[in-house]
Amino acid sequence: MNWRGVGFALVVAVAVAPIAQAASFKWANDGDVRAMDPYTFNETVQNSFLANIYEPLVRRNKQLGLEPGLAVKWEATGPDTWRFHLRPNVKWQDGTPFTADDVIFSYQRIKGKNSALRSQVATIKDARKIDDMTVDFVTNGTDPILPSELTEMDIMSKAWCEKHDAVENVVFGKGENYALRHAMGTGPYKLVDREPDRKTVVERNPLWWGKLDGNVDRAEFDVIANAATRVSALLSGAVDMIYSVPPQDMARIAKTSGVRLIQGPELRTIYLAMDQNRPQLLFSNVKGKNPLKDVRVRRAFALAIDENAIVKHVMNGMGHPTWLMYGPGVNGYDPALDHRPAVDLNKAKALLAAAGYPDGFQIQLDCPNDRYVMDEQICTAVAAMLARINIKVDVYARTKVKFFADVGYPNYKLSFSLQGWTPATYDAHNVFYTLLSTRDPKTGRGQTNNGGYSNPAVDKLTDEMAHELDPEKRRQIIDQAARIVQNDVATIPLHQQVIVWAVRDNIQVVQPADNAFYLRWVTVK
Repeated sequence: MNWRGVGFALVVAVAVAPIAQAASFKWANDGDVRAMDPYTFNETVQNSFLANIYEPLVRRNKQLGLEPGLAVKWEATGPDTWRFHLRPNVKWQDGTPFTADDVIFSYQRIKGKNSALRSQVATIKDARKIDDMTVDFVTNGTDPILPSELTEMDIMSKAWCEKHDAVENVVFGKGENYALRHAMGTGPYKLVDREPDRKTVVERNPLWWGKLDGNVDRAEFDVIANAATRVSALLSGAVDMIYSVPPQDMARIAKTSGVRLIQGPELRTIYLAMDQNRPQLLFSNVKGKNPLKDVRVRRAFALAIDENAIVKHVMNGMGHPTWLMYGPGVNGYDPALDHRPAVDLNKAKALLAAAGYPDGFQIQLDCPNDRYVMDEQICTAVAAMLARINIKVDVYARTKVKFFADVGYPNYKLSFSLQGWTPATYDAHNVFYTLLSTRDPKTGRGQTNNGGYSNPAVDKLTDEMAHELDPEKRRQIIDQAARIVQNDVATIPLHQQVIVWAVRDNIQVVQPADNAFYLRWVTVK
């Protein structure tokens, strides 16, 4: 596969035949949607599932371009103001009208202290209702990509949240409200049954303003954690699709009649985060100090990890090794900077010794076992590779629900962790602002910077790239920031994985490069 030639809006589409009669559809993943509240968690499976129920002002089409959602058009009315004209005659699933009040409410809710998506509205300093069908967003300086940033801001009903005491969202696992387990949007489907960690069922919303490109009337999302069981469910016809295909089963599926694989490169980057914030690591035998604050230790880790071997032997070739935190298809990607340093165990050992750890040390590696391609196996391979430089790694793998509750906002309970990120805007700025900028609880900047990396120079460049309108100058700013991050070994980028879905032959789907899965594009023949 030629990764270097990947374009901005990769999409694998199966041609859609004329719409057949309404049908039922069932698909399975190895992990559940974490919560029904769209602001509680920022993760692809969750976001794309909830996009069946909730909608943003601006949404993505099949080629990942922008198209009207709950706004029919938008324009910049000044250097720091964007105006959005709302879609008329839209009804919430309870029959009440959608208005500008819901947009203003949603903006205020998503920027709340417990929101996991504050970064999506970070440049907005005010939202103003012009009339019932018009909203202005005033930004902190020029923001040329605000419409792209708003594609992840699902709009919620002000009246519904007020009625059910869900005006503010809560941190998952630390609080409870109605919106965590219930949902009511304007989207093409409505929630009818929710059994966490087992199944979630939606049915077509008869009040939806749009027109389906598919024919699914009822859909069931099942959680099947065991890989062999999930594959067997597909092959037996118990489910129509599996959204996570184990690489070791790809050949078997490809040879089985009645089913087929759909695959393509993904925009997500898999990387290793390291705690550079705490004075002492939470999970290590080093006491009184934090070895990961020393760039020599971080660089030693990077030099000991053989990513090419991970892609070849652990992932069966289903990945593109990288040394950037964003890959082909993301605006700002520069292949000239995407060259991993060669594995060098002797140099790695010398760096550790110079940093004061000639005999190495022990550290815990947190890892999900149901989120990324071969995630637990990758962590196990990393542990074996670091053992060669006397770093004893204890792999702690668990389901993504428990994993993200620990390592993500607001707990950041990690020392060393496997992570993944797809920039929602498909622009490098999202990566710098969300993952690599200094954490700022007031604005949400760096909210997913789980390792706590901080460099004022990167913060300054991140702000500059947010407002620079000249494409060439902006590219230079992005590259400058990338070089600093690489030199600091802020994280250890690993790879962009290949998206692999498997479906039965009577199912037609669209597979975008962001790995989002939308029911409105599914046809059952």
